[in-house]
Amino acid sequence: MSTANSKRHTLALHPTTTTLVIVAGALILSAAMGIRQTFGLFIGPFSYDRGVPVTQIAFAIALHNLVWGFAQPFAGAAADRYGSAPVVAFGATTFAAGLGLSAVAPGGALLIVGMGLLVGIGVSCTTFGVVLPAIGRVASPEKRSLAMGLVSAGGSAGQVLMVPLVQGIRLNAGIATSLFVLAFLMLLIAPLGIVLDRRAQARATAQTHEAPAASLRKVFAQAVRHRGYRLLTLGFFTCGFQLAFIATHLPGYLTLCHMPIGLGATALALIGLFNMAGSWACGWLGGRFRQHHVLGWLYLIRSATIGAFFVLPKSATSVVMFAAVMGLTWLGTVPLTSGLVAKVFGTRHLGSLFGVCFLSHQIGSFLGAWLGGLAFDLTGSYSLLWEATVAAGLIAAMLHFPIDDTAVSMPSSRAEPARA
Repeated sequence: MSTANSKRHTLALHPTTTTLVIVAGALILSAAMGIRQTFGLFIGPFSYDRGVPVTQIAFAIALHNLVWGFAQPFAGAAADRYGSAPVVAFGATTFAAGLGLSAVAPGGALLIVGMGLLVGIGVSCTTFGVVLPAIGRVASPEKRSLAMGLVSAGGSAGQVLMVPLVQGIRLNAGIATSLFVLAFLMLLIAPLGIVLDRRAQARATAQTHEAPAASLRKVFAQAVRHRGYRLLTLGFFTCGFQLAFIATHLPGYLTLCHMPIGLGATALALIGLFNMAGSWACGWLGGRFRQHHVLGWLYLIRSATIGAFFVLPKSATSVVMFAAVMGLTWLGTVPLTSGLVAKVFGTRHLGSLFGVCFLSHQIGSFLGAWLGGLAFDLTGSYSLLWEATVAAGLIAAMLHFPIDDTAVSMPSSRAEPARA
């Protein structure tokens, strides 16, 4: 029944349409993820030029991660019910408003509202929890992991392009201009949700062959009882913690290590470049090996890399090597995690179920970004957080290996939820 459930909710669209959906998804992710990956470049300028304490800037960046996490289940549920087009349009507009408010913010309060609250709501509607479920519905089950990996890889192009673009504009025209340019780019992707939502064309036909959908309460109740879903959700916390800390504080850490100015921006761009290959490779591996095993090894490799970078002498070469390996393991967790949720529970409620799982990721992101700034203000060092990222990765690996990835029968509106 589970296999039939998965196939039943994968809409049979023309290959050209599927390709258009994948391209649209990659462009949306490229803009949203690329822009948010530049926020670490603004910590120093906001601190030196506008006198905003590093702790407040880090809190604003951390808050958008937390708001993103809490808003993601609602954004995913809205996309499941109403389609991606209105959700993406609303998210892109809200994201742009947050960037615009940050551009004119004279102090920490408005920065927290703009870069924290508004950007957090906007990014929840324009990234993985809305885009990948749409991809999962148009791709066949055997190609789903690869398709999600391709979209994630395409989305990484934004990080490669945005970081040097923002660095150049900021150095030549200032903070406000660079943030207004980013706001304009977000507005450009607002209409792409229409292409992403091509699944709506086949919805009426598909519904004639489906059992009535169960309520979200029943679906969530079944997921919470599933041990593998709980372990996956707990492990995803580590991904957010590690990535947010590095993306937010790596430029500042390299400055403390007396590395050349601009090397932090170069490292972030390299992470995005290598993430393109890494996301595709993780999606490919997820289609050939058990996805939770790939996730376990990914966390082990990432933790070993972080530990080696922290304890070994710093040089331009070591920074480049660190960025390359981190890029290969950067966002590969996302297609693997969403693909595993789809494998176990099907795609009908994928946006909602992945959204809840992603909340854990974003709580980790909040703590990684905020605690990094807090630790630096209190101790003048990032050492404690580097050690914490290594330990968290080892714990995540141990959580993923024992996950049971057997597909379960989803409840219908006429049946009680089955026990996993």
